[in-house]
Amino acid sequence: MTTETAVPGWVAGTWTLDPVHSHVGFVIKHMMVSKVRGHLAVVEATIVTAEDPLQSTVTATMDAGSITTGNETRDAHLASADFFDAEHHPKWTFESTGIRIVDDEWLIDGTLTIRGVSKPVTLGMETPGFGPGNTEGSMKAGFSATTTINRSDFNVDYNGPIPGGGMALGDKVDIILDIEADLVP
Repeated sequence: MTTETAVPGWVAGTWTLDPVHSHVGFVIKHMMVSKVRGHLAVVEATIVTAEDPLQSTVTATMDAGSITTGNETRDAHLASADFFDAEHHPKWTFESTGIRIVDDEWLIDGTLTIRGVSKPVTLGMETPGFGPGNTEGSMKAGFSATTTINRSDFNVDYNGPIPGGGMALGDKVDIILDIEADLVP
């Protein structure tokens, strides 16, 4: 595979997170009838786009205590020991272990660590984009990816029954990443 045919405009290099233009979000079923959405801050991310795109790597660190859902009481509960225990496990991390393309879909395999528990995950990624930055000569890259995890796999298993049957929270959590990064000169 050549970069010219795989990704138009592919730029090999090391990229650092642009936190102002990046978003890590999540969606979980609530009360068996609706979904709650939230996000957390990415503290640091480094993406290395290799000449061969399949040799590229990514590492990222998120702030577990920065979870925001639009409800301060809920946010404090999520940061508590009932959920993410941000006091004792202040960071989530992701480290890629490989990139592959299956049926034209980019897949990033890696290890996700939440609440001190590390599990393999696979992110489905859109084809990355590259373009000029705001200043002369600077470059930007954009990466969007999603995955679904089972929160209980990461010891995030707090839940409560609801009247009439069922549980307050679903087990599956969709994670949505929209990352913008700057090329390191």
